[in-house]
Amino acid sequence: MKDNSKWSEELELLKSIVEKTELEETTKWGMPVYVCNGQNVLGMVGFKAHVALWFYEGVFLKDEKGVLENAQEGKTKAMRQWRFTSINDMDETLIQSYIQEAIQNAKEGKKHKPEKNKPLNIPEALAKVLQEDQMLGEAFDKLNLTQKREYVELIATAKREATKEARLEKIKPMIIAGKGWNDKYKG
Repeated sequence: MKDNSKWSEELELLKSIVEKTELEETTKWGMPVYVCNGQNVLGMVGFKAHVALWFYEGVFLKDEKGVLENAQEGKTKAMRQWRFTSINDMDETLIQSYIQEAIQNAKEGKKHKPEKNKPLNIPEALAKVLQEDQMLGEAFDKLNLTQKREYVELIATAKREATKEARLEKIKPMIIAGKGWNDKYKG
């Protein structure tokens, strides 16, 4: 488990609750992830201001108590997280009911299907550098759609012009090398 002594008591309680289920613990992205039939069901980690228990296919949970929130509004479609700021916020029975529902959903094969054929809207700043540098433009055209979308999102989400410029400079060699922004995380 990620070393986060501020939340060690809360993380240990969550882990003890999950261990009472049939989920198997694995480590992905340097954090504990719990799976059922090879499908990611949930994970947990301590952040600066809270501990999060997230459900990979949380969009299918009923959430009758209204405790779940989108993991990253506007980015994640299926993942939902439950945030805790104190061990006193943790109701084992309630947490267990959400986990059991998530396990049942995994067994039923409920899985969010990503949107297909969404148009690729290249931000003006990226389009400009691709047009100005023929080699870069040709390399970008050779990338697969997922890699292109990664770069489009990276530039589109930059709020400041200076950030866009810095990101553009950083991605140029990666594009020319035929690599996607997130390739470094892929096995």
